[in-house]
Amino acid sequence: MFLFLLLLLSSPSSIFSRTATAQQINSNVSLGSFLTPTNNSYWPSHSGHFAFGFYPNGEGFAIGIWFAKSQQKTITWTANRDDPPLPRDVTLILSSDGRLILQWEYGQQIPFANTSQPASSASMLDSGNFVLYDSDSRIIWQTFRAPTDTILPGQSLLAGEELVSSISNTNHTTGRFRLKMHRDGDLAMYPTQYAAGDDSLYWNTATHPAGGNVSLNLDTDGKLYLLNARGFNIRTLNDGQTVFGNPIYRLTIDPDGLFRLYSYNLDQNGTWLVAYQDNENKCLPKGLCGLNSYCIPLDQDKLYLSSWF
Repeated sequence: MFLFLLLLLSSPSSIFSRTATAQQINSNVSLGSFLTPTNNSYWPSHSGHFAFGFYPNGEGFAIGIWFAKSQQKTITWTANRDDPPLPRDVTLILSSDGRLILQWEYGQQIPFANTSQPASSASMLDSGNFVLYDSDSRIIWQTFRAPTDTILPGQSLLAGEELVSSISNTNHTTGRFRLKMHRDGDLAMYPTQYAAGDDSLYWNTATHPAGGNVSLNLDTDGKLYLLNARGFNIRTLNDGQTVFGNPIYRLTIDPDGLFRLYSYNLDQNGTWLVAYQDNENKCLPKGLCGLNSYCIPLDQDKLYLSSWF
C-alpha cells in the first residue's frame, strides 16, 4: 500500500518565518490543475531552473523536485522515497476543494499533502521549494520542511531534522548515511543502521554545548553556517565564495557518506562542481566497507575494500 502522507512540519523559530515570508510566488498552480507521468508531467518554476512532478523511477515513476538546467536531472527532493514506483495511470491533482491528492484510474484517492486547511493555489518557486498557499497567500505546506538528502539556498536544517543519503545518484531510496542536526546543537553524521549516538558517529562539528534550536543554513552565495536560537553564527563551515558567472548551490549528503556543497554556473551548460567538503577521506564513513573489513583510498574516485577473513 502506498503511503503518501507528508505532514506539514512547522517551527516557531524566526528562521522558518523569515524563509517562508521572503519567498515569492514564481509559477502559480491553480485549483483543478493536474499532472500525469506521461503527459503534462511537471510544473516548472518561473525561471525554469526547478521543476516539480513525475520522473522515471525503476519500472514506474516517483514524484519529486529536480534542477532542470543540468544535462542530467539533479533530484533535490523525493516524496515517499521508499515506496514502490507509481504506475502510469496515476494522476496528481490540486483539487477544486483545495486538496493535493493522488488519484488512480479506477478512482482511488490518497492524500499527497496533509494540511490543516484547504489550499487556494500552489507554486514551484525559483528557490526549489514547492509550496501550497491558503486564501491569504500564506504558505501552509512546503517541501523545504521535509528534506531528503539535499538542502538549497534559503533552506535550513532545523534542530531534530536530518538529511539521509540516497542509495546511488540514480536510485533515490533511503541510503546508508545521515547528517543530523541534533537538538543539543551538534551537527553529526552516522550510518543509518545505527542509532544516532557517540558510538556510531564518524563526523561532527562538536558544537553540542550550543543548546537547542541550532540550525544549519545555506545562503545564496554559498555560505554554510550554524545559527543558534538567538540568531548568532556559532560556526561557519564555508564562507560565501565569489564564483564567476551566475552560480547556484546545493548541499547534499552523497551516497558515499560525505556531505558536499556543490555549485553550478547558470550561465554555462556545465556540471556541478564541489565548492566545499569538510573531509576528503572517502574511507571516513563507518560501515562503508562492511563488517570486519577495512578501506584504503586508492585515488580520488576509487577505494580498496578488503575483509579481515
